[in-house]
Amino acid sequence: MSIIFNILWIILGGFFVFCGYVLGGLALCMTIIGIPWGIQCFKLAILALFPFGSDVSSRWPESYPTSGLNIIMNIIWLIFGGIWIVLNHLVWGVMLCLTIIGIPFGIQHFKLMKLGFTPFGRHIVDY
Repeated sequence: MSIIFNILWIILGGFFVFCGYVLGGLALCMTIIGIPWGIQCFKLAILALFPFGSDVSSRWPESYPTSGLNIIMNIIWLIFGGIWIVLNHLVWGVMLCLTIIGIPFGIQHFKLMKLGFTPFGRHIVDY
């Protein structure tokens, strides 16, 4: 079932979200200082391409989203653009959840919002 939803997601706009994150990641990776944040954009791009059947979790026990370096990197992420990613997915998630047909897609935007809020110290898992 998640294959069908992923195909619908890609057709109905998920591909454009994916392309936006890939282009942002490439732009950030062109600078040496932006490489860690570019990698997080690629992580968001992967989840934006196939959100159904995937979830976001902490990397336990390797690293924690609340460890010192991850907190600093997540704060910098939020200040310099992460907040706009979170607000964008929040608005789209709420708008899609207003319709019965859009509820599954709205939930995926909330999942992307969760990863967009604190991408450092998290990874994508399949279920």
